[in-house]
Amino acid sequence: QVQLVESGGGLVQPGGSLRLSCAASGFTFSIYAMSWVRQAPGKGLEWVSDINSGDGTTYYADSVKGRFTISRDNAKNTLYLQMNSLKPEDTAVYYCAKGVDWSGYYGMDYWGKGTLVTVSS
Repeated sequence: QVQLVESGGGLVQPGGSLRLSCAASGFTFSIYAMSWVRQAPGKGLEWVSDINSGDGTTYYADSVKGRFTISRDNAKNTLYLQMNSLKPEDTAVYYCAKGVDWSGYYGMDYWGKGTLVTVSS
């Protein structure tokens, strides 16, 4: 069955960096788009970033553009999110999600359990 396991969250000071990882199993990772979505305390879900499986095109929410970088290693079945210049408003549970198809246009169908990122001094 599909499994997505996030790791790498933690407490970081404003301006700091973290790299999140998502280990995928139970499906052919290389042929699906993958996404990161977050949920801040007391708020709804916010899409963060996508990467497709075709040419690896990436997409970012305006709130993270220029600070976050999504990437994937198909040989390791792993998705990454490099987060730099972190702000307190980036505090959230970060979820990895599998796309319905290669493009990411049609949404996500499986989610991990999330990893908590706290940005605070």
